[in-house]
Amino acid sequence: MPVLTRLIPSPVVVDIRRGAMDDLAGLLADQRISSSGKLAIAISDGSGRALKERLAPVLPGADWYPVPDGTIDSAVKLADGIKGNRYDAVVGLGGGKIIDVAKYAAARVGLPLVAVATNLSHDGLCSPVATLDNDNGRGSYGVPTPIAVVIDLDVIREAPARYVRSGIGDAISNISCVADWELAHEVDGEEIDGLAAAMARQAGEAVLRHPGGVGDDAFLKVLAEGLVLTGISMSVAGDSRPASGACHEINHAFDLLYPQRAASHGEQVGLGACFAMHLRGARQESLLMASVLRRHGLPVLPQEIGFSVDEFVEAVAYAPQTRPGRFTILEHLSLSTDQIRDAYADYATTISS
Repeated sequence: MPVLTRLIPSPVVVDIRRGAMDDLAGLLADQRISSSGKLAIAISDGSGRALKERLAPVLPGADWYPVPDGTIDSAVKLADGIKGNRYDAVVGLGGGKIIDVAKYAAARVGLPLVAVATNLSHDGLCSPVATLDNDNGRGSYGVPTPIAVVIDLDVIREAPARYVRSGIGDAISNISCVADWELAHEVDGEEIDGLAAAMARQAGEAVLRHPGGVGDDAFLKVLAEGLVLTGISMSVAGDSRPASGACHEINHAFDLLYPQRAASHGEQVGLGACFAMHLRGARQESLLMASVLRRHGLPVLPQEIGFSVDEFVEAVAYAPQTRPGRFTILEHLSLSTDQIRDAYADYATTISS
């Protein structure tokens, strides 16, 4: 009988603990990612300077590249600066924008990418996607999975708590995303990858059911692990499907319709996930989600992020247009504006009672 195996694209090493950043040079050498220490390190133009001062003495062979923003132009400029310098790897040191710019640049010049996250705002730090602003708004670009992921819990604690809260909303939304994927499989016959779905769902469930909060190391580690697993689930699926459903369509609609007023990604997808679970009749799950998001200080009603009911209804109605070809509970129900308004009224009453 033939033995069938499956190769899973994932980082060579994932280091999540207190003090992890201080051991970065040793980790890269031990894992044979960079024994010479010749690295191109992308940092933010502002807060990245403090990290440079901290790490430069232990990474004397590194060159530092300030990145002004999360645009495709900055990513191309970074790649052009790196090209021809014979680096061992590119290091993205910062939040999601810096890491996404570094991902794209590393892919462009054919070097491995090391993601060193300074906050936990979303699941992109380990995903095979770089989300970058361009002339048409924002685009998603396929890139290799990072070869290493380093998350120092001491550094995470120094970031504003709103970043952790955003990551909580993004992780918990996985549960709704996987439910949408399973619905597409049942109704339209869309192929579903069971391993990717299991990884994404369990990452969300671990965060949803953990009793800790943003000030606890144990909770922060579970959240960080959940976000990394979510990124790997997208690599396994070869698509963002395990972590992008109706909730993310609603998020994209907020960003497109109200670009100057949009809240954080995690706040919007968390709210979207609660409403999507309500739409599919999973009332108890929606209530639990709303309760946990509230406990962590996240919004569960549009008014809590500055949007009226009419604006929320407009965003939900527009949401399917943001991802043509994606099938979620929104496409399945195909609700009219009045039906969305009625469903929202029921949702608001249910979670407020």
